[in-house]
This record gives sequence, C-alpha cells and structure tokens, in this order.
Amino acid sequence: MAQTGRTTVAAVLLVLTAALALLGVLVHHSFLLEYGVITDTAFEGLVWGLTAGFSGVALVVVGVVAVFVLVLSPRIWIRFTAIVIPVLMLLAMFALSPVALRQKIEAQYDSVPQCVTEGSGEPASTAERESQQAFDSIEHIGHFSRGGASGVDGCDRSLEVSEEIDVLGHYRAALPEAGWEVVEDDGRHLRAEREGMAFEVALGPGGGVVWAGTDEGASAHRIDP
Repeated sequence: MAQTGRTTVAAVLLVLTAALALLGVLVHHSFLLEYGVITDTAFEGLVWGLTAGFSGVALVVVGVVAVFVLVLSPRIWIRFTAIVIPVLMLLAMFALSPVALRQKIEAQYDSVPQCVTEGSGEPASTAERESQQAFDSIEHIGHFSRGGASGVDGCDRSLEVSEEIDVLGHYRAALPEAGWEVVEDDGRHLRAEREGMAFEVALGPGGGVVWAGTDEGASAHRIDP
C-alpha cells in the first residue's frame, strides 16, 4: 500500500476511534447514572464502570485500533493521536465518574428521609406527617432512598453510606442532642423515643434502614434491613 494510502486509512481509523471513544465515555456516564454505587470514589466508580459495563469493551476496542494505527502509519502526528485518544478516553471516564454519581444522588436520594406522599388519606396522612417531623428533628448522615413503606405503621427508608462511616455512633450522639432518649442499643439496632414518637436504625448492607413512627408502633415494629 502506498504511503499516501496508508496515511488516509490511518486517518479514517483515527476518526472512527475518536467517535468510539466518545461513545464509550457517554455509555460509562449513563451506566453509572443507572447502576453506580453512590458511595464509591471516582476510582472505584471508574473500575466498576469498566468491569461491569460496556465502557470497558469500548476501551479495549479503542486500544486495539490505536495499536493498529501505530503499526500502519509512520507519521508522527498520526501515531501521537493514536496514543492520545485512549488516554483521553480513560481520563474522561475517570473525571465523569464522580459527576455521574452526584447526579444519581440528586435524582434518586434525599439527605433527610421523606415520608409524606401526595394523595394519602387519613389516618395515613397524619401518620406520615408525624414520621416526617420525627425525621426532621434529627441530624442525619448518608443518603436515603425515595422508596420504602410509609403510612399508619410508620415510615422506613434505606440508608446508604460508605463503609468507614459509623452509623450507630452518629445516631448515638445526634439523638440525645435532639431531645431523643435512646432506649435500646445492641450494637446492630438502635431505638430512641421522644414525646410519643420513636426512631429506629438498623445496620445492613450498604448502610442500613431507618424508621420513624409512634412509640406504640415501635414496640411491635422491628426494621429488618
């Protein structure tokens, strides 16, 4: 193949490689938005996306094509571009990992458990407001899912925190400061009461579960993460 022809083929491959790299970055971002672990670091998010999603396959393909271009063309600018594209692709995925995880937190989680739902009739509506007031009175930690049970039996929400966070230690300190009395603490489950209301937190995978309701409900209710 003539030198000009080899250069042309290499240039076309570079364009296709750049397009695939961009697609891989977008796929990585979308994957973390849907399946990312919100407590992951940027590096952990990158590794998770590369190993569990399709962005890892895209990176391998981009790398293989880049090597082929290096072999195909002796021109310095083409060889340099072939090396830069996969490097930039990897850096872009690393930079977008925490962005995607923050966007997931904003879209799917709350910093304080939310119990009140529109359209609830009585007595569920009153119970939801009471549970919400109980949650609002406490300083929380981590992120809370927007799904869970809410109604006359109280309100529970899943809690997600990083592994190094001491969930029970936080609530042991935060509850008395908010006027709650801790009445049960076995190292895995904690319950506190205040003015006819009760709050519970139980450890579980990824963090645990919190619950708030009347103290009568708490005496019969045990959250099971």
